[in-house]
Amino acid sequence: MAEVKVFYDRAGNTLTVWFGDPLDEHVCEETGNEVILIKDQSGRVIGFERLNFSVAALEPLRVAFETVTV
Repeated sequence: MAEVKVFYDRAGNTLTVWFGDPLDEHVCEETGNEVILIKDQSGRVIGFERLNFSVAALEPLRVAFETVTV
């Protein structure tokens, strides 16, 4: 089973999602839409960070995943 790591920084208003090993991070690339792509040494996207992301203070962060056949 694949592992996805989700980190929400309430103070910094960022949401970081990893679907690869965070230790493999080599370079980050801004998309211009408040999204930063995190890439490994071969240029493969292994995660992303969403800037200015916020959830209401009393609201829990809910995450749902759906699998698709490619």
